Amino acid sequence: MNGQSLATATNSIQNTMLTLRKPLPSRPNRWAAWLLSAVLVFCWIGSNAARSEQPPTAAAVEKTPSALAALAKPGPNDRQITLAVKSYLEREHFLRRPVDDEIARRWFGIFLEALDPMKIYFIQSDIDAFMQKRDSLDDLVKKGDVSFSYEVFNRFLQRVDARMPLIEKLILAPQDYAKPETMVIDREDTKWAANEAESEDNWRKRIKYDLLVQKMEKTPLDEAQEKLVRRYRSFAKRMHQMNADELLETYLSSLTSCLDPHTSFMSPGTLENFEIGMRLQLDGIGASLKGEDGFTTVAELVPGGAADKDGHLQKKDRVIGVGQGAEGEVVDVVDMNLNEVVKLIRGKRGTIVRLKVIPVGQTVPKIYDITRAKIELKDSEARGELIEEGKKPDGMPYRIGVINLPSFYMDMAGARQGQAEYKSSTRDTKRLLDEFRQKDVDCIVLDLRNNGGGSLPESISLTGLFIDTGPVVQIKDADKRIQQYDDVDPGVSWDGPLVVLTNKFSASASEIVAGAIQDYRRGLVIGDNATHGKGTVQSLLDLGRQLFQRLPNAPSLGAIKITMQQFYRPAGQSTQLEGVKSDVELPSITTHLPVGESDLDHAIAFDKVPSATFKSSGRVSDAMLKSLRDNSNQRVAEDEDFRKVVKDIAQYQKRKNEKTVSLIETEFSRQWNEGKSAEDEEKKLEESIDPKRPVVKRDFYFKEVMNVTVDYLSSLAGGVAGLARTTPPTQQVVPESVPALQ
Repeated sequence: MNGQSLATATNSIQNTMLTLRKPLPSRPNRWAAWLLSAVLVFCWIGSNAARSEQPPTAAAVEKTPSALAALAKPGPNDRQITLAVKSYLEREHFLRRPVDDEIARRWFGIFLEALDPMKIYFIQSDIDAFMQKRDSLDDLVKKGDVSFSYEVFNRFLQRVDARMPLIEKLILAPQDYAKPETMVIDREDTKWAANEAESEDNWRKRIKYDLLVQKMEKTPLDEAQEKLVRRYRSFAKRMHQMNADELLETYLSSLTSCLDPHTSFMSPGTLENFEIGMRLQLDGIGASLKGEDGFTTVAELVPGGAADKDGHLQKKDRVIGVGQGAEGEVVDVVDMNLNEVVKLIRGKRGTIVRLKVIPVGQTVPKIYDITRAKIELKDSEARGELIEEGKKPDGMPYRIGVINLPSFYMDMAGARQGQAEYKSSTRDTKRLLDEFRQKDVDCIVLDLRNNGGGSLPESISLTGLFIDTGPVVQIKDADKRIQQYDDVDPGVSWDGPLVVLTNKFSASASEIVAGAIQDYRRGLVIGDNATHGKGTVQSLLDLGRQLFQRLPNAPSLGAIKITMQQFYRPAGQSTQLEGVKSDVELPSITTHLPVGESDLDHAIAFDKVPSATFKSSGRVSDAMLKSLRDNSNQRVAEDEDFRKVVKDIAQYQKRKNEKTVSLIETEFSRQWNEGKSAEDEEKKLEESIDPKRPVVKRDFYFKEVMNVTVDYLSSLAGGVAGLARTTPPTQQVVPESVPALQ
């Protein structure tokens, strides 16, 4: 479980379905963490497996033991790791901010929120006791002392255990859905209960809310009760399974989040998963696991992976045992930490793993022997599709090559080792461009929607596929030195018309590409009002390599991902907070969700630097943009699907600022139906990274993208194109004080 995952797992219990009326949670950094985990195999961490192979009846569920073992003591390397993280934060972070009393107060609040975000487990007397050490956290970290995290977490475990009998009692109790009462759902307005009586009343309302959600989903009462009992018991067990590495990661990531939302500490396990995501391959069976109301289930199968080829394991199957080799004993993994289940299933290619599985829709377990193999995560690499749309002046349809790029990936280990064919998003995109060129396409559409970023060098080299030599991004470090990073490879892979699709979840490296294309007037940006707004650069420092540089096999101590620089577009403005504005905006509820950089706590401020020297391509003019916007706005206004989107946006905006939810069933039902648009949008985002997803989803939104693209191509063939190409190129002068890139 990574530093963000504890909060995510906690939210899955405490904040279930609050998107009914509230914006998607935006604590550091929910979307980035979700997007990263989504591209990894076996890396989604949720509720743990259930207690038994059969779903228990609510009445038959045992009581949670109240005296489970507390987390004993820090790990052997915790002090050394903590001192290193504190040192790197003060010495290397972009803000050069000392860990002082103000940081200690932030740290205190973030750590408690990671454990108890909706303030339903702790009571005020717990907080008062913790407060006595709040202002000393900065002094303790100077000694590498993380004992405070154990004090708080073990108290949390006590409260979780103590709440379980009450929770089960409330789940089984009759509910009065006509009683006029409300529940606070806004984190900022929630308070810890003053005493046990107030805590019990808060829990009564929360369970009533949970049951109302199940009613809205048409779940039968007995099934809903069973589901909720499993959910809360599973959460309690997962918290007791937390180990020293996971707690340290949560605690130190709470510290790093005090400086900005993208600096974090990764435990060795999280670092391994991060590197898998960047190189897009691992040895295993090619299945993604997740927790689902108490059961470890198969979320997805990687197409062409070992499990997919074997043909037995299916989506939604429940894994309850794992064995090694053809004759190996099957170890019971029910209630096991999901990270540990992952470790058991992963292994060297060519070896056999035995899975004890309850197939979906069945009750009798089966044993599947699957031979591990090299798994390439094809769902996260660039993919292309040729589309014919509209008509050229000669009556033939335009041929449009669409490239869907989910992330900017690079096999960092392969690159360090000098491998000739290491995995790279630029290489895969270039291959697609070469194929499209051979098919005589008229335009390329680069789809960066939901692309949360990745490798900075990849964003630069990929931009270079569309522009000749010149600056792609400027970077400022903590000493205020500005350095520009150029595409130094002469020539382009695609010199024709270009469209870039973005949304509010297009972040970081995606914004570098979109910003450069827009500054060079090289192509058209279509999508949400603006991208995510992440304009900072993180470096990954492997603590083992940093601390033991002379050792050939340095121990794995995890890593710190630290914000060291801020990046700027060629024209000088940062994408930080503001993002990249679309040339043609299409109505979308994601524009209005509070999931941008500006919605995160302690985000670094926006600023500007002088423009770099570059030449505009003149492919897009102001006159062209006005015409494209006017035509699109007219079509959107007349389209029934977009009218529904506009209506959903209005309903969402009406609800998002409300602090409470009604627990009267009739009112709850009305609010549920009005708030479904945001929930549906999140489901669409999850579907968008399904490994079996199409490259292009032919919905009304994409239809309008194609309409704008055809208008764009038509304008390039007409008078507006002539105007665009005769516009004098923009030239800026870089100040002499800016150092050259070595």
